[in-house]
Amino acid sequence: MNNKNNKRRIVSFHQILMWVAIFGLAVFFFNRPGNQAKTLDYSAFKQKVASAEVSDLTIAPTLISGKVKDADGKESTFKTIRMEDPDLVRELTAKDISFKAQADNSWLSSIFFNVLWIFVLIGLWWFVFIRPQRNDGKSAMNFARSKAKMQDPSKQNITFKDVAGVEEAKEELQDVIKFLKNPKKFQKLGGKLPKGILLYGAPGTGKTLLAKAVAGEAGVAFFSASASEFVEMFVGVGAARVRDLFDQAKKNSPAIIFIDELDAVGRRRFAGIGGGHDEREQTLNQLLIELDGFESKQGIILMASTNRPDVLDPALVRPGRFDRHVSVPAPDLKGREEILKVHAKKVKLAPEVDLKTIAKGTPGFVGADLANVINEAAILAARADKDAVDNADMDEAVERVIAGPQKKSRIISEKEKKIIAAHEVGHTLVARLTDHSDPVHKVTIIPRGQALGYTLQLPLEDKFLTSKSEILDRICIFLAGRVAEEISFGEITSGASDDLNKATAYARKMITELGMSDKIGPIALPSGEEGEVFLGRDFSRHRQYSEDLARRIDAEISDTLQGAYARAKEIITSHRAQFDTLVERLLEKEVVEAAEIDEILGFAPAKKEEEPVQTPDKEETASQEKTEPKKEDKNEENKAPEQPQLF
Repeated sequence: MNNKNNKRRIVSFHQILMWVAIFGLAVFFFNRPGNQAKTLDYSAFKQKVASAEVSDLTIAPTLISGKVKDADGKESTFKTIRMEDPDLVRELTAKDISFKAQADNSWLSSIFFNVLWIFVLIGLWWFVFIRPQRNDGKSAMNFARSKAKMQDPSKQNITFKDVAGVEEAKEELQDVIKFLKNPKKFQKLGGKLPKGILLYGAPGTGKTLLAKAVAGEAGVAFFSASASEFVEMFVGVGAARVRDLFDQAKKNSPAIIFIDELDAVGRRRFAGIGGGHDEREQTLNQLLIELDGFESKQGIILMASTNRPDVLDPALVRPGRFDRHVSVPAPDLKGREEILKVHAKKVKLAPEVDLKTIAKGTPGFVGADLANVINEAAILAARADKDAVDNADMDEAVERVIAGPQKKSRIISEKEKKIIAAHEVGHTLVARLTDHSDPVHKVTIIPRGQALGYTLQLPLEDKFLTSKSEILDRICIFLAGRVAEEISFGEITSGASDDLNKATAYARKMITELGMSDKIGPIALPSGEEGEVFLGRDFSRHRQYSEDLARRIDAEISDTLQGAYARAKEIITSHRAQFDTLVERLLEKEVVEAAEIDEILGFAPAKKEEEPVQTPDKEETASQEKTEPKKEDKNEENKAPEQPQLF
């Protein structure tokens, strides 16, 4: 279907408004007072005069109008053509009928009611269609124009100085900047400018900011658009907008086109039973054509960002279209510190605030999380009328980002408070006494977000590999809250539902995806999370292994969970005295820090933060499982921030 046919199908608000105005004018024209009056013959008029059945006459040179009574005595308006009748005035006077004379202005009325409304319609047409076309092309007839926003090179103030924590990505993009600034340097050696650059990484890592910084460093025009803006309900509109976007870029070359969330139009084609001839796929086809159509010497680069590179169409991400794929990972310790410094420039910090310490306490945080931490700390300090942001504000901001704000107004009964305390102490005790768990930072029963209490564990260093022992310890920690409830009260509650979900997910991932089961063996089975586009995951999930293997997997998951449950129960039972003491202390103070936990459990304080704590019979080692047990995206190198154990 071509664009001309599409335009005929569009019924915009402005067009509806115009037709409403036309209908209103037509109703007014056909229902004006002159049209509603009935017409009398002159002879009938004379009879009505003789019987005094007319009144309120208006006598014009060519027309007589007024009121007339019918057989029932009801009055209505009438009109009649005036004849030469010298005796009319005398007869009206004799019957005492009121009348008045009127000059001949019928031609003016005719022009107003029959011609002027045509000019009104012409004015409406100009206002709806012609005028908007002269005002940045935002009329209903220009729905196929691209909605991309162009930033003038002279007004771009974002550079690489505003981007931190992604040094490798910045190095990858330096070649693009140099090419845009001095293309002859590369062309004389036969080099070509990459047509497309794909930025991929977890949400909040700074992909859009990187694209803006590239444009600011190169000093070229920057066109930014969201992929969802190309897709409309009318087939062909998205493709037309893609063509228009590239045409605008060619007129303003050298330029950078940035498309955010590319997976909105770049998903694999013909992926479901609904067929492949839809608006999204036509938009993708046009994008592929445009990437093939322009040459690198034109000075146009297409940059795009996505969180899901694994779902993109292979024809889109192949060399020659998106030539370079740049990973934007979650920052490491040094990167987090640099990001905090960038965002802290606009905030007044107290002298004792150490951003490196904050960076150590925020493993797995991305740039957006760290920016939120600084902003929340500034808001908290302003709320307390402080002159600067101090460490207390920063610590509270970190916990707000992790677990949400405190629910100080939530009223909890004493019985439930004891259950919550026992539950959280169970997490804390097992986490502190297992060999491969992260150090416990604090435990609290103050409600925060959706949690009634939580145990906060923070690793000592960034880790990118996870061992089987670490996963088993993590499952044991998850189940420790339910175990503590059973030991303390002889009854279990619904508070461990989230812990059970996470423990089961970890066990399933360990057995079916990571090959860490001795009984099942080193095998990775499909998770079934990817399904047909038009059916959804629940209706399109197909298990690609036998019923016997499925039963063995279920049995192994059950054995793993039961073993971890028994192990947690043994740890808490053998340390029951310390467990009860810690519960009492938590009920008394509501928050217990790491040093006090170690004192109650009889551990010697650590000499250095980097060194593991020595115990009489074991050595504590620190490690970190940085993702929830879900299917990892292909080509995804980023890890989600570790979340506290929530009740």
